[in-house]
Amino acid sequence: MFGIAWGVGSLLLLVGLGEGFRSGNRKQMDSLGENILFLWGGRYPAIAGNMQSGKAYHLTYDDYLGIKAAPHVKDASPVLLRQDIRAVSETGSYNGQVIGVEPQFNGIRYLPMRQGRWLDAGDEAERRNIAVVGTELVKVLFPGRAVLGNILLLNGVRFEIVGIVDSVGRGDNNATNSRIYVPFSTMAMYFPLKGEGNAKALSMINFQPRVREEHELARDESRRVLGHNHGFDWHDPDAFDDWDTVKSAETVGKIFAAMNVFLGSVGLVTLALGAIGVINIMLVSVTERTREIGLRKAVGATSGSVMLQFFLEGLLITAVSGAIGIGGAAGLMHLLSQFPAPDGFDPPKIVPFSAALAMGSLTVAGIVAGLYPARKAAMMAPVEALRRE
Repeated sequence: MFGIAWGVGSLLLLVGLGEGFRSGNRKQMDSLGENILFLWGGRYPAIAGNMQSGKAYHLTYDDYLGIKAAPHVKDASPVLLRQDIRAVSETGSYNGQVIGVEPQFNGIRYLPMRQGRWLDAGDEAERRNIAVVGTELVKVLFPGRAVLGNILLLNGVRFEIVGIVDSVGRGDNNATNSRIYVPFSTMAMYFPLKGEGNAKALSMINFQPRVREEHELARDESRRVLGHNHGFDWHDPDAFDDWDTVKSAETVGKIFAAMNVFLGSVGLVTLALGAIGVINIMLVSVTERTREIGLRKAVGATSGSVMLQFFLEGLLITAVSGAIGIGGAAGLMHLLSQFPAPDGFDPPKIVPFSAALAMGSLTVAGIVAGLYPARKAAMMAPVEALRRE
């Protein structure tokens, strides 16, 4: 019984843990946004095929415009990011990320609003000194105070807060929740990137394909734009620093699918070993109950009735053992769900597919565990059975 219970329980628990990992990872990816591609400046070889002769290039606003106009790109946004700008309020100060973006940025990235509004086209066109802040920044700079309409100094420049982005991701240390968003045009005017040749450079470009299936087409189009604008062969993958979250999600999905198959196989092997144990128990039972079988057949019991008796006994043992395993796995998963899960993990849960697989395997195990010993018992001749003791 223990073998069957352990096999069913381990099958459900192992697949449930794998599914929790998959679900947690998917949520982390979704907290970035849907079907996003990130693009940064890179290096291209000054001499073809020789990366040691690499020449650095920076993204420009023209690169952004070219990518946004690409046939398979749904939308794009330039990004200016600085981490050395001091934010000061009446009650405190903070050194966090200040990001200049265009209004469409929150349609690309996942940035739900808690209060107020997001940046709009008027803010961008008129280079308004307004800001949208994250929830963690609010706790630090405006503890227990009204935020909307308040003034925030960024390196001494006054900005009015018009919105608060709701908490994104898990945990209070998520950097997204500490960011300050300002119009891209305003950021470029007051806080361009530092360094030689960076005055008109972008930190990165975020963009989306028209549909998920076109992510590679959109990526290739972005590379073609950069190759054309900066004068290098866009076919060289080493010349680009980009991240395709769609491709990453697909790769992780394949890994999790393989993991589920492996973990499920481990559980099925354990379940099979448990079924063998039940068969052995029933065979011993047949041997010990030889006289009982002989008496029943001597008084008229048919081979079919004897076979049915032992088959049902084996099936009952298997069913009870399986129920214990399912109950134990469900109880343990419920217990684990009461504790905070680490980043990238969700609490394990019973997956319908694994539950169906467990029940199907349990049915097969019960039939096998009951049928073979039952047939052996039914085949006994009454005289031979009564003679053994």
